[in-house]
Amino acid sequence: MINWQAIDTVLLDMDGTLLDLHYDNFFWMTHLPKRYAEIKDVTVDEAKADLYSRIRELEGTLQWYCLDYWSEILDVDIGSIKAESPAVEKIKERPYTEAFLQFLREEQKTVALVTNSHPIGLDLKLEKTCIGDYLDHTIHSHQFQYPKEEQAFWKRLHEHLNFDPERTLFIDDNATILRAAQHYGISHTLGIHQPDSQVERQLHGIPSIYHFNEIMP
Repeated sequence: MINWQAIDTVLLDMDGTLLDLHYDNFFWMTHLPKRYAEIKDVTVDEAKADLYSRIRELEGTLQWYCLDYWSEILDVDIGSIKAESPAVEKIKERPYTEAFLQFLREEQKTVALVTNSHPIGLDLKLEKTCIGDYLDHTIHSHQFQYPKEEQAFWKRLHEHLNFDPERTLFIDDNATILRAAQHYGISHTLGIHQPDSQVERQLHGIPSIYHFNEIMP
């Protein structure tokens, strides 16, 4: 599927690509509503209704990914709640992640983490996993003030890293973001079928894999 001789730079998403998206889904759909209900003295159902309506309104925007925004609008410390048990124990690499990153190092590819994750969440995940040991660059969309869904992000990323789009591979679990990268001119894109280990899903219309062992020689 991948001609590695044609690739110099590998851009990698984090949540759902290198790391199991189960942590994020569990946090936003289960743990945060429970803790929000406790802090605000409301029922869990009331907390879920409030949170889910706000989340749907902002999906795909930079605010949607911004923990500072959610801390302010909800009047709770999202960063502290993200680090609580039992949520934090669910931060894990997806299968074959470390082997794939080691392969890229041996092949002398330039490897950049390219994530919409807020710096607070990013730092927590780098602390709890091995992925930071293998990265040449770590980029989050808040640096550029645009999410990966927008062309302005890719323009600024290109200026920042000075990569050749025709010799770059980008891997992500989000079809909208993959299409944004294709539209910018990234020649090689690859999706992830099942980003959350607990939820079956296939990504249609875009070349995709379940695990990295499918593209390692």
